[in-house]
Amino acid sequence: MSSSTAVPGQSPIAETAPLSLCALQPHVPADRLVAEMVPPPRFDSVRFDTYVPDPDQPSQVEAVKVLSGFATGLGGAHATGTGKRKWFGRKAAPVAGPLGVYLDGGYGVGKTHLLASLWHATPAAPSLKAFGTFVELTHLVGALGFQQTVQTLSGHRLLCIDEFELDDPGDTVLVSSLLSRLVEAGVALAATSNTLPGKLGEGRFAAADFLREIQGLSSHFRPLRIDGEDYRHRGLPEAPAPYSDEQVTRAAYATTGASLDDFPSLLDHLARVHPSRYGALTDGVGAVCLTDVQPVPDQSTALRLVVLADRLYDREIPVLASGLPFDRLFSDEMLNGGYRKKYFRAISRLTALARDAKGLVAQ
Repeated sequence: MSSSTAVPGQSPIAETAPLSLCALQPHVPADRLVAEMVPPPRFDSVRFDTYVPDPDQPSQVEAVKVLSGFATGLGGAHATGTGKRKWFGRKAAPVAGPLGVYLDGGYGVGKTHLLASLWHATPAAPSLKAFGTFVELTHLVGALGFQQTVQTLSGHRLLCIDEFELDDPGDTVLVSSLLSRLVEAGVALAATSNTLPGKLGEGRFAAADFLREIQGLSSHFRPLRIDGEDYRHRGLPEAPAPYSDEQVTRAAYATTGASLDDFPSLLDHLARVHPSRYGALTDGVGAVCLTDVQPVPDQSTALRLVVLADRLYDREIPVLASGLPFDRLFSDEMLNGGYRKKYFRAISRLTALARDAKGLVAQ
């Protein structure tokens, strides 16, 4: 619906009024959660040969070599869900060591690119490969139940888990049990994280109390370290400074499919929407415009914002904002606490999306 909208201090602009994320309450059926366990749009076309290793980081070249071989090896691994039946009736080839690989490295070294490339390179139909973040995997269990999740994923050749982080003891036990059942069924595993598998959970809960589960998780993976600096900052300009409320509002009205919300209201709304629906919250959104960006008030709110930032980044949705710059969203206490890696990832991704949004503002 078009309307002539007045922006304070400017002449009216006759454009379509932007939508509001705060007005949306998306419903996501369980079957959609399963069907959407594929690499996100940002990584639809990535392949091993499109990964550009940093010439100063030999571990990046080695990672491509190892993962390419891992994908090729999965051509002989079974994935039918029984642990006994074989792919196309042939005997499963023995796999030496853990049937899993764990990509460990800092932010922006291309771990998700490599994980998605592994998914694409694995010789199996898309319906026999699953790709999702750790949070999305736990949401799937919540939607389907543990036994149904095991049954659904046991028929897969490969399960890729991006951003593998354990935030509480319950997740530790849940994921340990789930992955153990899937490994027994012959499902190959691949994961990315900024934390080695034996160190998961450190700084967030009494990891020693759950050492058995953490060690069990570690035994499923072969760690593969990837060194390097954040490619989003490699040779790129600094993130643009925040714009004025007026600039953000005008851009929202002038951009097809844009949303417009004030930041505090959006944070409040996220508390009323389950994080498994944050992706659906952005369906059809061409750009997210935010006014009055302020420091995040508490850790629960901050963690919800991290999930939203991940979904926006996956979908390559530019973010235009006024108020504080994104590197001031989280307090020093948050950035020095147990969830610091998630917060730094969110800052990195929102900064990249802010760069993408520069063209939305009329010069």
